[in-house]
Amino acid sequence: MPSARTPYAEAARELLRQTLFDAARDELAQRPWSEVTMSDIASSAGVSRQTLYKEFGNRNEFGLAFVINVGESFLDEVDQAVIANVDDPRAAVGAALELFLRTAGEDPLIRMLLSDDGTGGMLPFVTTQGMPVVQWATARLATTIEQGWPQAPKADVLLLSEALVRLAISYITAPSESPDSIAASVADLLGPFIDKALGSA
Repeated sequence: MPSARTPYAEAARELLRQTLFDAARDELAQRPWSEVTMSDIASSAGVSRQTLYKEFGNRNEFGLAFVINVGESFLDEVDQAVIANVDDPRAAVGAALELFLRTAGEDPLIRMLLSDDGTGGMLPFVTTQGMPVVQWATARLATTIEQGWPQAPKADVLLLSEALVRLAISYITAPSESPDSIAASVADLLGPFIDKALGSA
């Protein structure tokens, strides 16, 4: 049976959004978010400013969507780390968190997004204005955990997912140790809950 085709309007919208995100990346490679305007992004993408505003509403909404788009690639790798350790839930959590922290810490764009000198950087999108990002990342991680441990209670999966997301954001924005040390500590701290929710599910 042939796979369903993506409707043209949906495919065109996704292409537009990705083009705008790519344009924002190009702009951010040259200057901080506080100096990037919607006009800059639209011009770099080759579309009108009206088109950009029609798709995202305002600069804050675009910034939030951009942060989530950047996060998608990191969570793709986290998914793989979780599933690769499906036989050992604690190891899965530790491996996923270490990978996320290490990859995010080494990525120039992520480091730039999380730096804020008080002039309007993107840090608020994962801190004071971060609830949409937390909710998105929690749902995404919960789906991955449910795939690996389908018997686990949904409430426990959601609780574990949100705790891991919030801890990851905290450690990314204010790292205290190396990624492997942080991941090991978190896995030990949450170990009993992980065993209960996933290990004996």
